[in-house]
Amino acid sequence: MMEQTPTWALMLTYWLHMLATVVWIGGLAALAVLVIPAARKSLSNEAYLALLEPLQQRLQWLGWLCLAVLTATGMFQMSASPNYEGVLAIHNEWSVAILIKHIAIGGMVLVSAYLTWGLGPEMKRMALRRVHNVRGDDKEIAMLRRKEQALFWINIILSVAVLGLTAWARSV
Repeated sequence: MMEQTPTWALMLTYWLHMLATVVWIGGLAALAVLVIPAARKSLSNEAYLALLEPLQQRLQWLGWLCLAVLTATGMFQMSASPNYEGVLAIHNEWSVAILIKHIAIGGMVLVSAYLTWGLGPEMKRMALRRVHNVRGDDKEIAMLRRKEQALFWINIILSVAVLGLTAWARSV
């Protein structure tokens, strides 16, 4: 297990894992805490959607890349851990922390998938209707914006939980 894993490989996976974590959570936090609230207060609905669409498209591919890196490096790290006893072998405190962490990550993936392929396209359709002078319901737009903000906050909360669960797993 861990003694068979080259130190350089484990170090590289830790570094890539932390880098992907910082980029993914940093992007979420920047949108949820800085960009979206400022844009909502200062921009019209049309300008808000025009700003957020290209911004989110850039962050989405980066987020999905980070998820792929996190999955690959996390599996490598988990298999190298002396606490790892096999898939769904929940026999120690470390495996409980890792299981709960993976459930939280699954929640983040589901929320991100809905933002990417559900809510995002819905907001884009709303923006296109407005560009072509088909008035959308302002209440519907406001509801979509609130839903988007709530989903970003859910992902922020889940990411903080993932970090806490990682700390728990590393401490045992």
